[in-house]
Amino acid sequence: MLDAKRLALAGAIVTAFLWLACSAAVSMAPGPSMTIALSMMHAQRSEFAWHLGWGGVLIGLVAWTISTAVAAWLLAWTYNRLGRAASP
Repeated sequence: MLDAKRLALAGAIVTAFLWLACSAAVSMAPGPSMTIALSMMHAQRSEFAWHLGWGGVLIGLVAWTISTAVAAWLLAWTYNRLGRAASP
């Protein structure tokens, strides 16, 4: 049985850390960060440009942290429901 609230909180904390680390990487090394991001999306450089500002960092931080918390909670809830269904 997974504790859905704890998993959601853990996911939110890790996501917030990763978002801030990614934002710092983009700020300090935009070229290599762009190469990595584009490779992950199978995209070409001419189609993308960084638009990094404090507002975007904050909005992204909040949006990704909340969406990860919700996804982690749903994952735990679903996992726990499947576990009950499989029990005799």
